[in-house]
Amino acid sequence: MSKALLDDLTWRGSIAQSTDRAELEKYLANPGASLYLGFDPTAPSLHIGNLVALTLLRRFQLAGYKPIALVGGATGLVGDPSGRSAERSLNEADLVADWVERIRAQLEGFLDFTGKNAAIMANNLDWTAPVSAIEFLRDIGKHFSVNQMLAKDSVASRLESGGISYTEFSYQVMQAFDYLELFRRHNCALQIGGSDQWGNIVAGVDLIRRVEAKSAHALTIPLLAKADGTKFGKTAEGAIWLDPTMTSAYALF
Repeated sequence: MSKALLDDLTWRGSIAQSTDRAELEKYLANPGASLYLGFDPTAPSLHIGNLVALTLLRRFQLAGYKPIALVGGATGLVGDPSGRSAERSLNEADLVADWVERIRAQLEGFLDFTGKNAAIMANNLDWTAPVSAIEFLRDIGKHFSVNQMLAKDSVASRLESGGISYTEFSYQVMQAFDYLELFRRHNCALQIGGSDQWGNIVAGVDLIRRVEAKSAHALTIPLLAKADGTKFGKTAEGAIWLDPTMTSAYALF
């Protein structure tokens, strides 16, 4: 099933990048192997760009794998610099918490949370909030090279256009920490996401290798772009929402 599924996704043009294909097939040969996809609550709804990745997550579930939907109650307070030319405006914690619950409800309409390979809903605030700054820097931050972090496309492009705050610069470390925690808690060794997330995802792959001496995998999908070539985003103009009260079904189609 693993090879057939990956072959089909490749044929459909649904895979942009992946770590070693043979090792990925070996991991997916395990019945019920888990994988995760993250969503940051930077708006009260998911959008059509999220739908592409969410459909892939559902496809894996239908093939017998265990999906984990991670809602970023912590990372949503920080902001991902990927694909952005300017700093995000930070949202209040209460507002982000409300958006977490709204996105949770939306995800329940796409994934099956019952049955043999029931989906899991997770919130990275659960493991990020209890960790002190000192613990985070000592236990997680020490495994990251600043040189490598500066070379990431999401950071390098911002340095060329006015700079980036330490808050957003740290985002890739937080996302890698998520991958490590899901690896520990759910034996999850595959993260999927949009192609703009490649650098963040492989940072998590590397962190797991360094901390746990185990292999993990990454797979990204092509981004759904707007007419001007920029990606759909929750904080960008022209978002097409999955919430029918924000974008009607007629407007969507």
